[in-house]
Amino acid sequence: MTTSWVNNAIAKIEADYQRSADTHLIKLDLPQLNGVDIYLKDESTHPTGSLKHRLARSLFLYALCNGNIHQQSTVIESSSGSTAVSEAYFSRLLGLPFIAVMPKTTAKKKIEQIEFYGGKCHFVDSSDQIYAESERLAATLDGHYMDQFTYAERATDWRGNNNIADSIFNQMNKEPHPQPSWIVMSPGTGGTSATIGRYIRYQQLNTKLCVVDPENSVFYDYFHSRDKSLTSKKGSRIEGIGRPRVEPSFIAGVVDSMLKIPDGASIATIQWLEKLLGRKTGASTGTNLYGALLLASQMQAKGEKGSIVTLLCDSGERYLDTYYNPQWIDTNIGCFKAFQQKLEIFDKDGVLTQ
Repeated sequence: MTTSWVNNAIAKIEADYQRSADTHLIKLDLPQLNGVDIYLKDESTHPTGSLKHRLARSLFLYALCNGNIHQQSTVIESSSGSTAVSEAYFSRLLGLPFIAVMPKTTAKKKIEQIEFYGGKCHFVDSSDQIYAESERLAATLDGHYMDQFTYAERATDWRGNNNIADSIFNQMNKEPHPQPSWIVMSPGTGGTSATIGRYIRYQQLNTKLCVVDPENSVFYDYFHSRDKSLTSKKGSRIEGIGRPRVEPSFIAGVVDSMLKIPDGASIATIQWLEKLLGRKTGASTGTNLYGALLLASQMQAKGEKGSIVTLLCDSGERYLDTYYNPQWIDTNIGCFKAFQQKLEIFDKDGVLTQ
């Protein structure tokens, strides 16, 4: 491995970052909430369209600085889609081949985006098979398995350096309630919640971190039991979040509270949000926002005032064949009318119940 190639690779990634603007913080117009403001950190505006752009950049820099990637490396990642899209982007930037190991159920649009950036998709039958298959491919091809589920929590500088937490608090500086009462985040790798939670503690802030978990994910149960052996036989139906095993990057000790969000609530919320914003978002955003609305309703019931920040993870245009397809919803999620009715009540009086 030549030092000059590594130096050049890092310089390309840093230059790409320098050309990128920060993502927007959107304040929702919710007059039914009295003194509780909700904000969405819009991560869909990254060059590769999702929150995972930050993670992919950090993983590449981490691998380069640790000597794991060289000029002839094939980069391999296990991913349900968005991380793979972003890593395909950075692989192309460095002129490296990229292979994404993913479930066959991954949204078609994500597959197309990975291939657009020159990556290849390697499919497995279920999400619990992606780890071993990625390791096998890396060994066979003498490549590097990025392993986002292990390294997400350590690849990002959680003390600051314009990470997502630092960005949120800087953007909130001039708002009526600049220090949020809650930040709400759903776990995929667990890396983003680890970054946010560590940053809050390091900066000695009073903000609390609530992590919202979808169905068929073990993070919620692990948070309460601390049993690392927990597994789920089914994979999450909310693409990009929820895992069938306890991932190494999920750090329960930095989380203040967890909520289990039904998948029907996530779907109902993205439809509700589309009417508010005039745009489609991914279902993980629905998981995040439903949790934020629950917390806001609780705050209002107690007479508390403050702000809540959560994430708009990616655009709904990636999910036109799934979360915005009524037939797919009927088959995979089922009826979610009860949650639509709950949101209708929330629209009237700001009250939302689980």
